[in-house]
Amino acid sequence: MSHIRTDRAEAIDTLADVELARRAVARDRHAFRAIMKAHNQRLYRLARSIVRNDSEAEDVVQEAYVLGFAHLNRFRGDSSLATWLSRIVINEALGRLRKKRRSVGVANAANQSGGATIVQFPVDNTGDPERTMAQRQILQLVEQATDALPDIYRTVFVARVIEGLSVEETAALLGIRAQTVKTRLHRARRLVRERLDEEIGPVLLSAFPFAGRRCERLTSAVMSRLGFPD
Repeated sequence: MSHIRTDRAEAIDTLADVELARRAVARDRHAFRAIMKAHNQRLYRLARSIVRNDSEAEDVVQEAYVLGFAHLNRFRGDSSLATWLSRIVINEALGRLRKKRRSVGVANAANQSGGATIVQFPVDNTGDPERTMAQRQILQLVEQATDALPDIYRTVFVARVIEGLSVEETAALLGIRAQTVKTRLHRARRLVRERLDEEIGPVLLSAFPFAGRRCERLTSAVMSRLGFPD
């Protein structure tokens, strides 16, 4: 029985957006899971680019899913399901941001989100602590530089550079012209580059580390070849 359920879950992942939405409207739990599994990362990153807070971004995505699933019968396939859900996430995130700014002011909102970090990227898992530390330092700088971007540039930067959407997809998602996407992306990249140029020097001192286990491994290998076994 479990094998049948697994096969069904795997098969549903390949369905077209309209059919997947139709099954979700019919309360097919596998369809709900397939939709969320396919879109969680993009939606989280888009929400995070706006609210700049990890836990609040998760809340935004959850609320967007609830709202989207409640109106999924309106989805007609004019755009992709990813774009349809992304617009809901962006509207939800922007709504929360406006509400926060009205209640506590722009300065307090910035202070509350100042210590947050953008979605974590994969790091080296080889067990080399020096390399892992260097990677984390560089990624942290990229995250901080992204967080420091003005709102209108940050969402474009995340959509294009981090999420990998095309210019046309980003324009459709944000409801702006393709040329505007290109202009904002150019400006965002320049701002990120300037920020990294200011901060990257100290990190480069620990780049390409060759200490700890790696150093000891090489030393032992050479000593062994020279006839000096441990």
